[in-house]
Amino acid sequence: MSSVPGANPAPAARLSLGRLSFLDGLRGIAIIQMVVNHTSRDWLERAMGWTRYYVAYGSVLFPATIFIFLVGFCLPISYRRAKARDSALVGAWKYLRRGAGIMAGGYLLNAMLALAPGPGGGFHVTMVFDDGPLWAGGVLQTIGLGVVVFGALLPLMTRVWGRWAMAAFGVLYYGAFEAMYPALIRWSAAHPVPAQILFFGFPPWPWLSAAAIGLVLGWRWLDARERGHAAEVRYFRVVALIGVACVVAYFAWQLARDVDADRMSRAAEIGIDAATIKTAEIRFGFRTDFLLNHKWTPRGMTAVLVAGVVGLLLAGTYYVMEIKNVSMPWLVVLGQTALMLYFVHQVIEATILGKFLGLRFTNWPLYWLTNVVFVVGLVYLGKAWLEVKRLTKFRAVGRATVPS
Repeated sequence: MSSVPGANPAPAARLSLGRLSFLDGLRGIAIIQMVVNHTSRDWLERAMGWTRYYVAYGSVLFPATIFIFLVGFCLPISYRRAKARDSALVGAWKYLRRGAGIMAGGYLLNAMLALAPGPGGGFHVTMVFDDGPLWAGGVLQTIGLGVVVFGALLPLMTRVWGRWAMAAFGVLYYGAFEAMYPALIRWSAAHPVPAQILFFGFPPWPWLSAAAIGLVLGWRWLDARERGHAAEVRYFRVVALIGVACVVAYFAWQLARDVDADRMSRAAEIGIDAATIKTAEIRFGFRTDFLLNHKWTPRGMTAVLVAGVVGLLLAGTYYVMEIKNVSMPWLVVLGQTALMLYFVHQVIEATILGKFLGLRFTNWPLYWLTNVVFVVGLVYLGKAWLEVKRLTKFRAVGRATVPS
């Protein structure tokens, strides 16, 4: 039977699609934001003033959340595409291997970032990278753990109660961190090594909340996609409206809040003199949020802002790349190679350019131009990586088809 032009594709056809460009586009946006965040901290001199501070803070707000959210959002795709689903045990083992590999990559990255110029030339490995030890946790460790945990829990998502339980977990898990934050400050001070492992950059608690919420929303998205194009468009329209509401709520809070009272509260919470906290740090800065082991986690209305912007970016990339069919192959390349580029770009910008070559900027136009050149270089690096993977796969298939 011939298809009718403009008719909604059958559910099986829609779910048999390959990689979805809008999800790769969203990952690509996160990579660009992460590049700016890292270079603003590693390349800009402190003489650049408060603008440097605001660039560093503004660029840290969204990229890690996008990556961790997409862990959950994308896990249901392969699970629901499968013609014959693996047993729960086989599926859990698959995700265990995948997640363990990502976590191992995180610790390898720690070692690469700990490389430093040697006194007589060459290099040596220190016991610290940036401001953390080799054993410190990071975003790759959290992503890997998310793959392991939520991959094993995918069968529960077939149940309505399982989806509600996952959504409740995502909210309560974050809320528990907020309630326990003062106690975690004291615990981290008393147990520095375990705290560096468990509560360093983007720690599993509370950051896996983003993956849990993503898992529920990803499942609901595929439900809508199965019902047809119109239902999918309505889904992302709702996501966009919720995103707008979150952003509006954040700015309304900024207008209504008592900044001086917040400054006093934050100072008392961490046991420092309120006079040492600048008003600008509370208005839009790291002191607004959680700082555990000197590492940032969004707090309260900042988390609402982050959720809103991530929702708008998700809906926006869907609209531009799926509805309007705007082709952005360079952004897709960044997204398709995001894991490799996350690893490599830090080695390039922090270790090679930052430590070995001592790259520093006191000029904004030159800094931004260098970032553009750097991102363009990453696009070509990503293209080369995809070509290597294609040739490797082609040769492997060729060997498998040669008769013995």
